[in-house]
Amino acid sequence: METKRKNDTIQSLRIGLSIIEVIAKEGRPLKVIEIQEKTQITKSNLYKYLNTLIQENFLFRDSETSMYHLGSKLIQYGFAAMGNQDILPIITPYLQSISVRTRSSVIFAVPTYNGPVIAKIWRSSQILNIGAELGTLLPPRSSSGKIFHAFSSKLMIDSWNKEKDLSLPENELEKIKKDKIAFANEPLISQISSVSIPILSFDKELIGIVTVVGFSTDIPSTPDSEFSQYLQEVQLEISGKF
Repeated sequence: METKRKNDTIQSLRIGLSIIEVIAKEGRPLKVIEIQEKTQITKSNLYKYLNTLIQENFLFRDSETSMYHLGSKLIQYGFAAMGNQDILPIITPYLQSISVRTRSSVIFAVPTYNGPVIAKIWRSSQILNIGAELGTLLPPRSSSGKIFHAFSSKLMIDSWNKEKDLSLPENELEKIKKDKIAFANEPLISQISSVSIPILSFDKELIGIVTVVGFSTDIPSTPDSEFSQYLQEVQLEISGKF
């Protein structure tokens, strides 16, 4: 029997990974010609690799600028594997406090070109299966999706809009922006609702989304409830740290 050598590799996989590495090292989106110059891959082969990486969400191509960004799949894998990004140690104690205060599960999601992706979950002691794990993309009709729509960059929203119906009534969208809180009454599962708040940087950029998920009887549906006002106070406190 032939002994398998330890240094056996798949060349095509290495080439694909080299494209991702080039964009990651540059720390900015790149055009095809820049990627080709740095990788020395022939143009015909490079397009094949790029198309494959886009299809699998490892890369994202902005149709307006024709520039290539790192894709949401990398963010999903990174958070799922590490769980210790700089923001998570700051966010985690708040997730725990919110869960204890509300007796509900709490999710922290980050914005990507495919929508909000779960990076951290703090589960309540209640017997409640929220049907989500690390790396899960949250749907447009969830309260997380509404926050994403209200506070994300135009590029991210346009990218998400290509495949999903993101239309929200203008009055609801404006109210979310004003109150910095969004509600979703049983968007996916009967008797399970959610409420979300945005985490914003000093320049109002969306850093993440905190979502409380629980039984509909326990989750508020208006911003004037004590529950909602508590979350709005938390929103200001967390955002103040960024």
